[in-house]
Amino acid sequence: MKAYLFPGQGSQFVGMGKDLYDNNIAARNLFEYANNILGFRITDIMFSGTDEELKQTRVTQPAIFIHSVIKAITLGETFKPDMVAGHSLGEFSALVANKVLTFEDGLKLVYKRAMAMQKACELQPSTMAAVLGLDDAKVEEVCGTITDMIVVAANYNCPGQLVISGSIEGVNKACELLKAAGAKRALVLPVGGAFHSPLMEPARVELEAAIRSTNFNTPICAIYQNVAAKAVTDVTEIKNNLVAQLTAPVRWTQSVQSMVTDGATDFIECGPGNVLQGLVKKINKEANTASA
Repeated sequence: MKAYLFPGQGSQFVGMGKDLYDNNIAARNLFEYANNILGFRITDIMFSGTDEELKQTRVTQPAIFIHSVIKAITLGETFKPDMVAGHSLGEFSALVANKVLTFEDGLKLVYKRAMAMQKACELQPSTMAAVLGLDDAKVEEVCGTITDMIVVAANYNCPGQLVISGSIEGVNKACELLKAAGAKRALVLPVGGAFHSPLMEPARVELEAAIRSTNFNTPICAIYQNVAAKAVTDVTEIKNNLVAQLTAPVRWTQSVQSMVTDGATDFIECGPGNVLQGLVKKINKEANTASA
């Protein structure tokens, strides 16, 4: 069975999608449609901007979404997923790919999400850190001992790699304690804020209103959402999980394990980069991985 995976923030690179734009008329039309929806030429930044320009949340999120979705659409008849999943932002790409959202509605929600997250980051300085070489349970336990600051497990990427998120003081304190508890590394990441933590609550509230007023269709196959880490097909449940996602952890390890349990053998990454293929291999060595 085939599982199509859609990447999140961090997979972007300058030049992403340019080959599709240059060589496929249908893709070019969609890229131009995206420029019109957003009201600025995001393709200029994607194809020939600087790393710094591309790294801005308000650019990164729609850029990765646009590239991922157009890649899926241009696969045409060969795109036959048995299941889909997306890492954080990638969940929106997955929902367009499996026909729950239209391209336009998906892009509008992603841009709204990016702007709301940017605003939440500016409200309170916050950050994230990658913790390597510790069991998930140990990381959760250590974060749980810090009660006077905000720090939580945010991204369960693969066994031995968990990202924590919270206030700058909370994350720094957790990094010290985690190193003392045996972590190989606890490394603060160059991100704009504490994604997938309670500090994203203002963004969650803003995005919820937009999600509730957007039409969602019945999916063509199950989506394994970050919050649920299991097959979801019910439209109301999909919406609820999407709203919860901003302040809840990305349970990627558990999602991939669920897909394997449900019969997935081939994991195809659809979008820029190959980060998710690497994570899948660390979660299940037997899985076949490829780029779309």
